[in-house]
Amino acid sequence: MSESTVSNKIKKLPPEAKQQAQDFVDFLYERYVKDEPKKSDKKSIIESSFFGIWKDREDMQDSTAWVRKIRKSQWSNP
Repeated sequence: MSESTVSNKIKKLPPEAKQQAQDFVDFLYERYVKDEPKKSDKKSIIESSFFGIWKDREDMQDSTAWVRKIRKSQWSNP
């Protein structure tokens, strides 16, 4: 089927069906055409600006205990 045939058929659809066709084309584009991000573009988490922001907090030395304490204070009935 040629592109013009597809285009003509889409033009004859009601607005809701046109939107569904557009959504489907977007889905197919994302799946088959859009380039994957290059691995070299990704930074290591260690290089991110937020890495280690809590390293000096005394209450974060044992994260499991910290989460338990927060949950207990937030989830307990008054």
